[in-house]
Amino acid sequence: MKTWLITGTSSGFGRSLTELLLERGDRVVATVRQEHALDDLKERYSEQLRVAVLDVTDNQAIRSVVDQAFKDLGAIDVVVNNAGYGLFGAAEEVSDDQITHQFNTNVMGSIQVIRAALPYLRAQGGGRIIQLSSMGGQIAFPALSIYHATKWAIEGFIESLAQEVAPFNIQATLVEPGSARTNFGGSSMIAGEPMSEYDTTPVGYIRQMSQQAGEDSFPGDPVKMAQAIMVSADSEQAPLRLTLGSDAYELVHKNLAARLAALENQKEIAYSTDFKS
Repeated sequence: MKTWLITGTSSGFGRSLTELLLERGDRVVATVRQEHALDDLKERYSEQLRVAVLDVTDNQAIRSVVDQAFKDLGAIDVVVNNAGYGLFGAAEEVSDDQITHQFNTNVMGSIQVIRAALPYLRAQGGGRIIQLSSMGGQIAFPALSIYHATKWAIEGFIESLAQEVAPFNIQATLVEPGSARTNFGGSSMIAGEPMSEYDTTPVGYIRQMSQQAGEDSFPGDPVKMAQAIMVSADSEQAPLRLTLGSDAYELVHKNLAARLAALENQKEIAYSTDFKS
């Protein structure tokens, strides 16, 4: 039996993961934005589930929830940063407030949850950090520039953090799902104000496609993805990255291959800028 702290459990991956863990017999501290979002699970798993209301843009609230979770349960094996959302629109279409809130949620919220948990994980001799990223942390589409910026940012943070905390037996994993049937493109997506200037650009094309596509066209099964996250958390050696979904694999593979080829083409000029020995 493991003990987990999971943010953003009202729906999507957080909800699926929480349900599977409770069914397995694990203990979960689940954070939600709305107080009664997990009442059905609380009724069924009252001894295993603790629910805390948390807005991850509130640093003081993060500290309070994390402190209370470790105080009540003694130790937490796995901390999962799942809270987040998407912001749709060209960089020129979204507002300053939307950009700030996107970064405060997807980047700063995740960083502050981890920072609050680290002293406890060190004191207990180790633990796991699982950070939900996206295939959008390795690739980028038009109309999602700000969202991609947050995912690329959190990937850099976790890649560095994993090296910082390895001496304390703390391991970290970036989870990079592809498109899944989690309502990410529905109520979990915020959009900027469309500008007609972008109608005939790639932004307009992506906007049109997103309006026409239903969730049944997404290949990813959130339950299977949650199961894969559980398997990774149970493994002795945590993968730094966990790519989930056929579309994620294909698109990330194509992008990384293209980036490597472009780098190889620049090898000569890269070396030419060194001081001559």
